[in-house]
Amino acid sequence: MRAIGLGPWNKNPKYCTGCYRALRQRHGGAEIDCSVLFADVRGSTQLAEQMSAKDFNRLMGRFYDVATNVLVGFDAIVDKFVGDEIIGIFVPAMASEQHTGRAIAAARELLRRTGHGRAGEPWLPIGAGVNSGPAFVGAIGQGPDTELTAMGDTVNTAARLASAAGAGEILVTAATSQRAGITIGGVGRRTLELKGKSEPTDVVVLAP
Repeated sequence: MRAIGLGPWNKNPKYCTGCYRALRQRHGGAEIDCSVLFADVRGSTQLAEQMSAKDFNRLMGRFYDVATNVLVGFDAIVDKFVGDEIIGIFVPAMASEQHTGRAIAAARELLRRTGHGRAGEPWLPIGAGVNSGPAFVGAIGQGPDTELTAMGDTVNTAARLASAAGAGEILVTAATSQRAGITIGGVGRRTLELKGKSEPTDVVVLAP
């Protein structure tokens, strides 16, 4: 397949790059129901200050490898790495109609794989945010800079949740947790004033 320009897709090697190429060439996309996971390192500036640039690069490389493995395992699109943050998109065509539950499960697995929920300190402190709802998923940009990504309020809210999460926390909007069948009465709850949001956001707090 590589001989004819096809092969594993870099955003999820379970799929062929041919479909993405078609989206890129035609700027395809649609507004669909999906789930979005943001996870980032807590205190990365302090971590970088305490070690050499080479060691910090090695540490972040380990995080990227683990996060990619987790997202691919839960059938997500590995959207991008942004500094100390990874973004995963869970669409029905890949992660099934249960994409909300799979996004939350992926967040929990990522925290476990970075050492949260065990005795002692995690090898990397991670906080995560998960949100579900309508978003535009498709190709944006021009020429070689074209990327497949998700855009919209659902995505922005997930990003704000990740920024507000402490190490070892997964913040999920209350509506998203209900979609996943999580009993809100059995978990922590908060009401947050998220940056840029006009109304307070009710969230549940999940652990690994």
